[in-house]
Amino acid sequence: MRRGPWECSPGKQTRHVGGSESGLECTEAPPGIGETSGLSPITPVLDPFAFLYRATLALWLAAAVFSESAQAWGPVGHQTVAIAARAQLTPAALARLEELMSLEPGTTFADIATWADEHRSPETAPWHYVNFPFGDCNYRPARDCPDGQCIVAVLDEQLRILTSQAPSSERLLALKWVVHLVADLHQPLHAGMAEDRGGNRYQLQFLSRWSNLHSLWDSGLIHHMGEDAPTLAARLARQFWPSAPGSLSVRAAAEESCRIARKPWFYPAGAVGQDYIDAYSPIVEQRLWLASVRLAALLNRALR
Repeated sequence: MRRGPWECSPGKQTRHVGGSESGLECTEAPPGIGETSGLSPITPVLDPFAFLYRATLALWLAAAVFSESAQAWGPVGHQTVAIAARAQLTPAALARLEELMSLEPGTTFADIATWADEHRSPETAPWHYVNFPFGDCNYRPARDCPDGQCIVAVLDEQLRILTSQAPSSERLLALKWVVHLVADLHQPLHAGMAEDRGGNRYQLQFLSRWSNLHSLWDSGLIHHMGEDAPTLAARLARQFWPSAPGSLSVRAAAEESCRIARKPWFYPAGAVGQDYIDAYSPIVEQRLWLASVRLAALLNRALR
């Protein structure tokens, strides 16, 4: 088969060095996922009681398939993170969470996860991401967030409000932002480059349709898995649990996402094929699960 202008020879992949076709060059195909993901491995913790917790978690998530299925094909990634995180909350944190959510009867935790996207405004649009210059994933506030209007600064501020003695209505609003932004922080292109608007200007074909790289990572790869949020959350729990306790430095997580998005194999050339889907769907799964573990750890501390 004749290769297109963006395709490399077998055993090679493209390396993104700019925002146009001329900014692509061929390089060696990536090694295994464990080597290239930029993630620390999620290593099982050998705990004699781990199987009991895992079974409980799986049962709770299985029940969620029926109780939250109405949200099946909304922003699946955010809902998956929220559902998986809720199952990892301590009883004390869960009680405080339900107390805050009682201010809006009928609202589910999955609803909270998508609230920030449903209420976007020009003022809050920059809160969802941070831009890094090409080749430098070291966060520098003066350069990368000079006005404090980026995901790193805003998430820290919303966490401060959530843990404060502010009125419950303000803390509920902060909770909505925290749940959403922790998930955003783990999508690599929310720590992308200004030059291509975090992959939004990088056009590609996916499943015979034109799209862009940001959309592919936001939803395309997840939708290709063919699962709604509760089902995906339950599968990730079975796949990754037990894992090391979560901790989150907002700055470090942004830098972590940046490093994934800077891998030479991250920007596909032209049409996205099955090889790309097979290689990077596991990274999407890791990011979703890691976001849920870290979100749960944050809420367990903030809602003690």
